Amino acid sequence: MSLYLWLNIITFGTIFLSFDKKVAFYKHFKALFISILINALIFIPWDSYFTSIGIWGFNEKYVLGTFFLNLPIEEWLFFISVPFSCTFIHYVLKSYFKNPIQLKFSTKFWNYFSILILIIGILNTDQLYTTTSFILCGIALLLINKFKPYFMKDFMLTYLIALIPFIIVNSILTGSFTDSPIVWYNEHHIFGLRIGTIPIEDTIYNMFLLLIPVFITDFLSQKKITLQ
Repeated sequence: MSLYLWLNIITFGTIFLSFDKKVAFYKHFKALFISILINALIFIPWDSYFTSIGIWGFNEKYVLGTFFLNLPIEEWLFFISVPFSCTFIHYVLKSYFKNPIQLKFSTKFWNYFSILILIIGILNTDQLYTTTSFILCGIALLLINKFKPYFMKDFMLTYLIALIPFIIVNSILTGSFTDSPIVWYNEHHIFGLRIGTIPIEDTIYNMFLLLIPVFITDFLSQKKITLQ
């Protein structure tokens, strides 16, 4: 079994906690399935295209070797396991902690942050990973903050908590503990700033990756699109 597949299995392990009575995350599975599908329709074409033009790629030493649309099967599973687990974190926090730091981040903060990362993206159009991740995340933040600002106050805590497993998993993917990275990046299309071995762009990419499924699941659940 490949190392990347093991990381997916471990990440997806939160499914066994989904039947906790207080969280009752299983009731949101229908809404979550829809949100993960929508998320995949954005990220898989993006991922596939960037792989095809050499913005990033995968080390065949650490994957099973089954590819579809330029992506190993493990990468396809990544777009299920990560949104699932991080949306689960969101509902655990809402159920058990009521997001104690939610009032610390105002609507203005998110507007300023969105504009900042949009500007960074626009100023770095020669670095394709930088410009696409920053611009897309900036647009998503602005839209969500406009139409449902209180969601961002909840989401901030989810994102901060999710950063912990994200840094661990991404450190493994980018070669912190292996002879060579599982996922490599073209240095011409990133800033070059890294958290250990993790390109700084990955933190914005990860925020965008989590924003959509968490927001859509939350929205649909409020519309009673659940398994109840």
